[in-house]
Amino acid sequence: MSFFAQSVDWDFPVPIHYGPGRITELSSICDYNGIRRPLIVTDRGSRDLPFLSLARKILDTAGFAVNVFTDISPNPIDKEIMMGKSVFEEGKHDAVIAIGGGSGMDGGKAISLVSNNNYKLWDFDNDKTEVKDISIFPSLICIPTTSGTGAETESTAMVTNRDLGMKLCVWHPNQKPVAALLDPELTLDLPKNLTAWTGIDALVHAIESYCINSLHSVADGMALEALNLIGNNLELVIKNPTDIQSRGAMLIGSCLAGISFKKGLGLVHAISHMVGAIYNTQHGLTNAILLPAVLRFNKVEISHKIETLNYVTFSKPGNFDDFYNNICNLLDNLEILNGLEGIGVKKEKVLELAKKASKDSAAKTNPRLASVAELENLIIESLSRAR
Repeated sequence: MSFFAQSVDWDFPVPIHYGPGRITELSSICDYNGIRRPLIVTDRGSRDLPFLSLARKILDTAGFAVNVFTDISPNPIDKEIMMGKSVFEEGKHDAVIAIGGGSGMDGGKAISLVSNNNYKLWDFDNDKTEVKDISIFPSLICIPTTSGTGAETESTAMVTNRDLGMKLCVWHPNQKPVAALLDPELTLDLPKNLTAWTGIDALVHAIESYCINSLHSVADGMALEALNLIGNNLELVIKNPTDIQSRGAMLIGSCLAGISFKKGLGLVHAISHMVGAIYNTQHGLTNAILLPAVLRFNKVEISHKIETLNYVTFSKPGNFDDFYNNICNLLDNLEILNGLEGIGVKKEKVLELAKKASKDSAAKTNPRLASVAELENLIIESLSRAR
């Protein structure tokens, strides 16, 4: 049996159902969790993709009262979440099925937070005092269709606050997915550019999590296995997009990387969140462009972790220069743009980006704290020639 072609179930940190073709079990997963009226949520770019019609057909055939909400942007914004809340409550739905890449799942998870209660979206801001008096949320099922975000095991969602022009994290500890469904067949049709961008997104999750200098051995173990799976399979899946083995390894690696960043993230994400909020850029691509500059900035603080990073990712020991060059070569091989200017970032916005990034929670867990001036320099370094 091909290792990643088998079906397995895990129960950490939530019930995870992995295996090719397991999307066909969606109706039984709903039955098991007492769901009868699910609302499927995805982003606008996915509304015509096969996985959406397949999920709906499976539920329709099984007699579920299902509806679909697709008005979610590539970087979800607050007004879209409130529109989804209205659709959820008017349809008397009892669950959210968040399916797609990061934006579709972020949108679905955020809708599940605000539905059936009177709180506003920003009451669930990660940086605010926790909302105390909610114990039951709508059931939530997450189905990733890319191998990047790794967001399927938590309620955390990144949403753009239009008034602030910032991406903020919303969540609640009592809202956990009742199931995450990882079916690598859903990723087979992912274009090469999105395969590359989302794959590097997962890689960055694992690198940034592992590099945080705090004790969280569970997260570190997951980050390292994620790097092993991604490092050994990302270029393979670019060369052979229909290879279910590599697709499966990437999907599991992405999930592990997503679990690992409960430990925190770093400056790649702090800056990328704000670039996405202002310019509506693709998150994984933005991360990929920023990664080399942040590695250079963190060089001294992460030096004791570099040999391990290089070994698990690239299957050989090496110092910082070796790891850095291997990362840059990987980005070159994946045809990643070599500057933020290529995705529309303007020099006149650098100070605004730096100020907003300094307030992001990921900036606070970076191995080396950065001033606004240092963040400015990082962004300027990444404008035209990031590596």
